[in-house]
Amino acid sequence: MRITALIVACLVLLATAQESPKPSNAVSLQLPQAIYAVPNVEINVYFDNIILAINPDNYVFDVDCRKGTNQQKRWTYVPTPEDKGTYDWSITVIGQQGIVAEAKTKLVVTAEDSGVGKSTTVLIVGDSLTNATVYPTRLFELMKGDKNSAFRMIGTNGPGGKPQPDGVAHEGWGGWTWGTFLYKTKASKAVNPPPYDRPSAFLKIDENGQGVFDFQMYLDKTNNGNPPDFIMIQLGVNDVFGAKDDNIENTCKAIMNNADKLIAEFKKGAPNALIGVGLVTPGAKSQDAFGENYKCGQTRWQYKKNQHRLNQVMLEKFNGKDPKVILIPTSINLDCENNYPTRHDDVNLGNTQKIIRQNNGVHPSPEGYRQMGDTYYAWLKAALNNDLIP
Repeated sequence: MRITALIVACLVLLATAQESPKPSNAVSLQLPQAIYAVPNVEINVYFDNIILAINPDNYVFDVDCRKGTNQQKRWTYVPTPEDKGTYDWSITVIGQQGIVAEAKTKLVVTAEDSGVGKSTTVLIVGDSLTNATVYPTRLFELMKGDKNSAFRMIGTNGPGGKPQPDGVAHEGWGGWTWGTFLYKTKASKAVNPPPYDRPSAFLKIDENGQGVFDFQMYLDKTNNGNPPDFIMIQLGVNDVFGAKDDNIENTCKAIMNNADKLIAEFKKGAPNALIGVGLVTPGAKSQDAFGENYKCGQTRWQYKKNQHRLNQVMLEKFNGKDPKVILIPTSINLDCENNYPTRHDDVNLGNTQKIIRQNNGVHPSPEGYRQMGDTYYAWLKAALNNDLIP
C-alpha cells in the first residue's frame, strides 16, 4: 500500500510539473481608441506610459504594426504623405513567465492637407500644463501654412498671461481642476495674487458673489458671440494628484461628475462643437523630480497609480459613448525620461561630482510640451478629415 501510494503521488507531481504555467495579467495595460498621426510629425507610444508597473525594464514590448519602429522603450513613427490610411496596431507585453498583457488599437494617418478651405476656431481649457502656453503655441505653429484651415484660438490667457489677437490664446490656469471652472467665483485676498487666482471666466457673478455658468457670455467676450468648432480639455492632474489607494475610486467618481457638468455646459452653449478630452499625462520618470517638488508628500509611483486609474475610468466612460466627445491620446506621446526638466546636482555633500537629476514631477520641459502639441495637432487634423475613431 505504501509503495502504491508513493507511485500515485509521484505521478501526480509529474503531471503537475508537466503542465505549462498559465500566464497571468501581471500588469495593467491601457491603449487609447486610436493613435493619430500626420505626415512629417513624429508620433510615439512610450511603453512606460501605457502599463502600470514599477519597472517597465522587466518586460519585453512587442508591437505588431505595418508602420513605425519597435524600439526598446517606445514605438516611433514619422509618416510620409503616402502613408495616409488606417492600420491595425497591437502590443504584447512579455514577462519572465510569458505573456502578461495584450491590447490593440488603430493607427490613423491623416492627410497633411486635412482641413484646407475650412475655418477652424478652437478653445483649449486646462491647468498649468496649458497655462505654460508651450503646447498651445506648438499647435498654433503647426496649423500655419497653406495645407491647413484658417485657424483661430480663443481664450482669456496666452503668452505672458494675455491672449494674442489672432494668435495664441487659451483658458489654462495653474492649479485648476474640472470643478474650478464650474465653481470658482472669486480670487483670494492676497495683495498680488498670481494670474491663475481669479474667478472662472465662464461664470456670470452677481452682486452677492454667486456664480452661474454662462458660456454665451464668455463667447460674447472672446469670439463675437460665436461658438468654437472645437473645445479641447486638458485637465485631471490636480484632480487626481493627491488621491490614495483607499479613496481613488471615490476620487475618480467625483472627477467624472464635474467633467459631466462642465462638458454639459459647453454642449449647451456650443451644441455643434466637437469636444476633445485629453487623457491625463504621466509624470517624470524619476522619484527625484517628485522629491524636489513635494519632499515626502508624494511619490512618483502613487501619482502613476492615480493617473493610470483615472485614465482607465476616462477610457471606459468616453469610449464610443458620445460622438461629440472623443478622447485625445495625450498620455502616450510624452517622453517622461528625457523631456522633463533637469538640473546638475552634487552627488551628495561629501562628493561634488555632478549628476543630472529630474526636478519637476508633472510639468514637462519645452520638448515634452511640444510632444503634447504634436498629439493635439494630429487629433485635430484627424477631426477635420472625419478620421476620428469614437
